[in-house]
Amino acid sequence: MVMKKNCSSDGNITTLFGSNVFNDAVMKERLPKSTYKALKKTIDEGAPLDPSIADIVANAMKDWAIEKGATHFTHWFQPMTGVTAEKHDSFISPTPDGKVIMEFSGKELIKGEPDASSFPSGGLRATFEARGYTAWDCTSPAFLKEDAAGVTLFIPTAFCSYTGEALDQKTPLLRSMEALSKQAIRILRLFGNTTAKTVISTVGPEQEYFLIDKAFYEKRKDLVLTGRTLFGSKPPKGQELEDHYFGSIKERISEYMKELDTELWKLGVTAKTKHNEVAPAQYELAPIFATTNVATDHNQLTMDLMRKIAARHGLTCLLHEKPFAGVNGSGKHNNWSIAADDGDNLLSPGSTPHDNTRFLLFLCAVIKAVDEYAELLRVSAANPGNDHRLGANEAPPAIISMFLGDQLTDIMDQLSNGGATSSKEGGILEIGVSTLPPLPKDSTDRNRTSPFAFTGNKFEFRMVASSASIALPNIVLNTIVAEVLSQIADRLEGAADFNGEIKKILKEVAVNNKRIIFNGNGYSDEWVAEAEKRGLPNIKSTVAAISALISEKAKIFEKHGVLSHKELESRYEIALEGYIKQINIEALTMLDMAKRQILPASIDYSTVLASNINTIKKALPAADVSAQEGLLKELTDTIGSFNKYIAVLEKTVEEAQELEGDTLKAAKFYRDGVFKDMGVLRTYGDKLETIVDSKLWPLPTYSDMLFLF
Repeated sequence: MVMKKNCSSDGNITTLFGSNVFNDAVMKERLPKSTYKALKKTIDEGAPLDPSIADIVANAMKDWAIEKGATHFTHWFQPMTGVTAEKHDSFISPTPDGKVIMEFSGKELIKGEPDASSFPSGGLRATFEARGYTAWDCTSPAFLKEDAAGVTLFIPTAFCSYTGEALDQKTPLLRSMEALSKQAIRILRLFGNTTAKTVISTVGPEQEYFLIDKAFYEKRKDLVLTGRTLFGSKPPKGQELEDHYFGSIKERISEYMKELDTELWKLGVTAKTKHNEVAPAQYELAPIFATTNVATDHNQLTMDLMRKIAARHGLTCLLHEKPFAGVNGSGKHNNWSIAADDGDNLLSPGSTPHDNTRFLLFLCAVIKAVDEYAELLRVSAANPGNDHRLGANEAPPAIISMFLGDQLTDIMDQLSNGGATSSKEGGILEIGVSTLPPLPKDSTDRNRTSPFAFTGNKFEFRMVASSASIALPNIVLNTIVAEVLSQIADRLEGAADFNGEIKKILKEVAVNNKRIIFNGNGYSDEWVAEAEKRGLPNIKSTVAAISALISEKAKIFEKHGVLSHKELESRYEIALEGYIKQINIEALTMLDMAKRQILPASIDYSTVLASNINTIKKALPAADVSAQEGLLKELTDTIGSFNKYIAVLEKTVEEAQELEGDTLKAAKFYRDGVFKDMGVLRTYGDKLETIVDSKLWPLPTYSDMLFLF
């Protein structure tokens, strides 16, 4: 029987929300006024953290956590493993009389010391160089997690090596936010804004995922070890009826979603939207926007809770980009915008965008950044799982382009001809039914095939991998836009004619970077050909994308203090090693399943068929057994081919493993050799599934997993 945690919200969501977060309201209540003001200055304005307040904050945080049942604390960080890391310490401290007291010092709050050599470092740390540090990120609030172990205080932190290099996702993300703020403030000052202290990037990541019955999952070694099905023939019904998207949510799934919402709300995650996605057994959750580093933390929490809560309901949550061939995979839509700390959204066009000069300048900065640094954006969305998805009729192509819509595209055309004088209106949409109200029509349509689309007052980066952290996409976005803003600020600060220089900049972008703007069907073959004519890169694989991390263009990370040359090289090595390891695990898992499950079951069925044919011939010598013999021949021929390609794949894997001293060469071989041979082996394995008696087939089928729960 599945044990389910009580997920009642007690009816009052406003009380429930953030109840497990050491948020601003809690700090204001529990901290001395002077301590609270000093901490808020660091959080809101980026002022240096005053170490003298750490003990006061730590004590207040500890008392609050203990009152809520906490016994342990952990520095929670995001190493380059793709998941989060935590080491739990209790609050207890022994006393001379043999008892304990509960203590938590400022030193323990500010700094931790995990083993740096046990996490991916890309050569930054050798095995014998173990020391690393976690540092408190006070801009992301501490929180409490409740599970079978009890209640634990989680302290968001950054993670760096003994020599100061970033070993995590958080550190360069915070650096990129500061870089963007610095350059955007320069622009705001030029437009007369003297009050804004910082500019923040904000993100709302839409998270797609699959849910299947846990019993099916546990019978699939491929799902357990790799997150995706390495074998599986197409089911009789997939997504072609388009009946799952936004369909009625099954009760079992609704119950899961209810608990997920409740637990996320306790942690201050603004889970807002939930619905059935396009593929059967696929769903989506979307939060409200938050500051980028907080949104990144929240998305990691969301993925973690999705998995844990699924288990309580006898389900398994799959976050792989393509767990099932033949139906849509999952992505993560990274909705990104920038705003001043006075609440002014810098990407809001207003009612007449053609004469909103400041908006046009920020818009053109993003256009130029995306065009000139497309390779960096592409690598930020690259992982082995996303290679199955990008470019298919479910996700944006591997070509980076930008959708602006009719109104802004028209304005850019006007700018390229000297200046914008008008904005297209949306108008009113008449539906033709008297009882239905007329609807205000947006000035532009939406485009779900675009990898980077303007959607009102933000950009939606739709290529991001569903299983990945959103840190790197936002590190790239923040940095490339910061670079272009710095170029613009340099020109405007030194311009004799401020307005004239702005007009020049807007026209230059409209003319020189218009190749990136494409409002049509990104799925079409015609677009691929057109993109090639425009000179837009079409980077189809993770291995091909990774080199951008050490390219000439990547030097902007060094320029803006986001990632040093050594840190970039380490991430390049980690990405290549990660690809190699993932494909190697998939290949070995495939071979294991082929030899120990599929091949024996297929041989057993061939024996059954042969025995049945002989029995019939013996009983009825004149009987027509051509159907049985035809089936047996098809089966044995397929078994022969299947067995042949088992041997081929084994040999290819052995060859690949011999190359692993040269990570780039090995990664290319895994892509072009191992992965290709895996595809051939799967073809014959999937054919066997359609022939072998279902009672003998050893694996849950797609029909079982996607529909029977």
